[in-house]
Amino acid sequence: MALRRRFVDALKRSLRARGLTYGALARELRLSEASVKRMFSRGTFTLSRIEQILAVLDLELDELARMSRSAGAQAHELSLEQETVLAKDERLLSVFWLLQNDWGFAEIVEAFAIARTELTAACARLEKLGLIDWRPGDRVRLKVAKDFAWRPGGPVKKAYGRRVMQEFLQGRFEAPLELLRFESRVLSPESAMVLKRRLERLARDFNEFAETDSAAPGARRQGIALLVACRPWEFSVVNALKRRKGA
Repeated sequence: MALRRRFVDALKRSLRARGLTYGALARELRLSEASVKRMFSRGTFTLSRIEQILAVLDLELDELARMSRSAGAQAHELSLEQETVLAKDERLLSVFWLLQNDWGFAEIVEAFAIARTELTAACARLEKLGLIDWRPGDRVRLKVAKDFAWRPGGPVKKAYGRRVMQEFLQGRFEAPLELLRFESRVLSPESAMVLKRRLERLARDFNEFAETDSAAPGARRQGIALLVACRPWEFSVVNALKRRKGA
């Protein structure tokens, strides 16, 4: 029963993430809205119906299964208190980022300019904040999802958001592992929504690659940043050509 509930909850989250209501899903499935609501309420999905819903969501079954397994197990957003503490302590934030990316305690001491005593104190603070479980043998388990989202307009984004973007965009984007493309075209709202879903899929793939590589030693992995964005936008030079109402 609990597994089925998590499965349904994962489907609901996917619907919300794509801005789809039960009514919109019902139209895609050619069912009544009442039938869709009843299906979600009771958790009565046939395999063919699940396949149809996944097609609408542009989601793979294994992705949904992964979401179901992690549902409720880890927070996908830090508390305001947790973010506030991290925003005020750059060293603590750095240690948290390394632990989030599966660096081991000994690996951090060896590869970075941080003493064992300082790292020990940082782990103790992170445990007190409820961000990690610190276990015997200096083993760490994250208590939040690895792909958690920083609060929009929250302490960390206020403290570091502009700096992060400036540092990221200072690169020349000419090296083998670098890519920067900026495209601006005119799309219908329907095509724009499909594009948004594909970019969300790309972001999920990015996190999946990180999970796959997490077992490798930290020294064999490289920090990679991915910027994914799309929004209605026109260059101000083009906007200047538009006819104004009443002109």
